[in-house]
Amino acid sequence: MHRTWAIIERELRRFRRSPLLIIMAMVFPVCQLVTLGYAFGGNVKHLKVAVVDQDHGVPAIKVRELCAAASSGSQVIDVIEYADLGEALADLRNGRVNGVLTIPPDFSRRVLQQNQPRVALIEDNTDNFVSLALAGTMNGILGAYNQPATRPRVPGQATLDVVELYPYVPYVQYLLPGSICMSIFMMVMIGGGIIYIDDKARGLHEGYLVTPITKLELVAGFNLSGTIKAVLAGVVLMCVGALIAGIPNPFEPMRLLRVFVVIVVTSFALISLMFLLMVRVSDPLTPRAMFGLLNTVLYFPSGAVYPPQGFPAWMQAIAAVDPFTYSVHAFKSLLLKNTGMEAIMGYLTYLLVFSIVALAAATALFKRTL
Repeated sequence: MHRTWAIIERELRRFRRSPLLIIMAMVFPVCQLVTLGYAFGGNVKHLKVAVVDQDHGVPAIKVRELCAAASSGSQVIDVIEYADLGEALADLRNGRVNGVLTIPPDFSRRVLQQNQPRVALIEDNTDNFVSLALAGTMNGILGAYNQPATRPRVPGQATLDVVELYPYVPYVQYLLPGSICMSIFMMVMIGGGIIYIDDKARGLHEGYLVTPITKLELVAGFNLSGTIKAVLAGVVLMCVGALIAGIPNPFEPMRLLRVFVVIVVTSFALISLMFLLMVRVSDPLTPRAMFGLLNTVLYFPSGAVYPPQGFPAWMQAIAAVDPFTYSVHAFKSLLLKNTGMEAIMGYLTYLLVFSIVALAAATALFKRTL
């Protein structure tokens, strides 16, 4: 019993000597509660809807006015006027808008003839939350349009045809991009800056410091080795996850190549971030306490489980700088929409710039002293 108590006392003393570990142990549950509480169930707002009026009659103008009223009222949608339907559909495929509302050329004539006038909503149904919000908003607009007035000026009722741009996307497919990012991040945690911390704990880092290797070479070596491990994890989960989720044609060569590029860039960005956070850490317990907090703060605001349009403003600010956000959206474009490189170039550019900045900062902060 005495020896058992000695072990307990040693662990308590060790815990007491790590104040950051205590702080993280208290902050993590609060952070998880707040993040999860706001990440789920928020009202989706500011969805970009392209309105293409091919009729320009009085009934069509009324539909556009109701859309503008909904935009300024509930703010679920932001209306963008388009003159060309092809341009609007191209922006929809590339993620610049969330839906396209088309008013056909014969809309006014059908309204006046009371001959089943229709408008069409072409939506990006790879995100079920966004598509449901758009369909509900548009049905509400047409419900207001069809309300009879005391002295109706335009007879007839309009109905909404919802056109889904992609096949039905199950939620397991929707979660796959975030799962790939999470697998990369898990490998980054194991093979990132924590390796150097363990080396310092064992005294092995002294061998690095007496060699003529430069700081940049040392930091780049750790980052590249961690990137290789993370890429392997990301590729394995992408292949297995695509089969489990039922992604159509996941191994088409060009599609696979584009996904591989995103995995490599994502791995390098996350390993650079991890090494930057660990570059001045000496206590081997500190990174283990940080992982839960990083997991929550990076994963949930990224849009992996819920669209960022439903987040409060402060969480959207986190999502705007979170590398997870750009990785998740790039994977969604490739795995769920099968888009080309044009749709993901903005995401890749941010991740590359983020990697370079993090690598440069880690190199500047790295100390060649004991």
